[in-house]
Amino acid sequence: MARDAIAADRVEGAAELARRRSRRLLRPVINGTGVLLHTNLGRAPLGFESAASYSNLELSLESGQRGSRQRAVGDLLATACGAEAAMVVNNCASAVLLTLAALGAGRGVAVSRGEMVEIGGGFRIPDVMRQSGARLVEVGTTNRSRVDDYRRAVAEDDLAMILKVHQSNYKIVGFTEDADIGDLSDLGVPVVADIGSGLLDATCPWLSGPPPPWLAAEPAVRQTVKAGAALVLFSGDKLFGGPQAGIIAGSRQLVETCASHPLARAVRPGDLVLGALQQVTLTYLDRRGEDIPFWAMVSTPVAELDTRARAIAATVGSASVEVTPTEAVPGGGTLPTVTFPSVGLRVAGEIGGPLRDRHRPIIARIDDGSTVVDLRTIDPADDDEVANGLTEAIASIGAES
Repeated sequence: MARDAIAADRVEGAAELARRRSRRLLRPVINGTGVLLHTNLGRAPLGFESAASYSNLELSLESGQRGSRQRAVGDLLATACGAEAAMVVNNCASAVLLTLAALGAGRGVAVSRGEMVEIGGGFRIPDVMRQSGARLVEVGTTNRSRVDDYRRAVAEDDLAMILKVHQSNYKIVGFTEDADIGDLSDLGVPVVADIGSGLLDATCPWLSGPPPPWLAAEPAVRQTVKAGAALVLFSGDKLFGGPQAGIIAGSRQLVETCASHPLARAVRPGDLVLGALQQVTLTYLDRRGEDIPFWAMVSTPVAELDTRARAIAATVGSASVEVTPTEAVPGGGTLPTVTFPSVGLRVAGEIGGPLRDRHRPIIARIDDGSTVVDLRTIDPADDDEVANGLTEAIASIGAES
């Protein structure tokens, strides 16, 4: 930046150029938006650190020979998923692409017309199908797809699989009908279920109480495997609460077929992702849901959020700050109709810029001309920093006016 400033004959502007450049780098932020799985903010928060050390990524400590980078974490995930085997790729889109390429190239794949989805970034099931070499076989209608529709496709076409795609970021309501995975698994071809959001178990054994009611209609990995799905595909950074990853779990034979496909090397993860996934999976198996930040945040009682909000407001000590009820949302293309009662701090006027301009930015939302900082998505350890940020931002706006 100093060289650029000299070249532009603006030496006095070098420091500002450097500051602007540094703000484009990745850095920790405080999420005050109330969106728990905020895609722009990295989705599920994850507290994982790796020492400056080698790991046995592809070394068998038993034999001393080269091993598989998939085995250790794959076996652990298979245990958590109730599956024969599992493997990891870099996101759920990669899991879909690899599965279609490895199992369906040159053959038909049946998909309900109501499940030919598009998710963020223009990822469309028909486009991915073409890229994989598989042939799309449309089944049923937008709102109703019955078992007989799939049975007819199996009888009339050379199907490699039935692909079930969870409608994670939209809902079709009203005159609808869908086919259960259990019924489809009896049709003689493998059923692959892309459940997307990655709820591990519908019974939520990692929580101290019963499963939250807002999960009632959400498909879960263990139950989907038990219902008869040959493979289940899901994201690591949504309801699973881990790093960005795609997990393929189910039949050992099919997982091994996917792992041996040439595309598997192109979409494989590194040891940082695998290490983070191992840590999160062990936390589930130990039933310590409170140590997974997503589950800790979503489970926090409203009364506790209210107490924290009032303490922050008192610290700021400004008449322009008020404690207000809010509604938080899952985000990340997950549970599109679900909201969570929450509590936030409302500041009259827009102070989002000064909050973002901090060394550790605070990301708020603008609501009807006011700035709202939602406590549902903020770690209690950051409350003092939120108070300082609000104090400084309000002061800066006052100084400008």
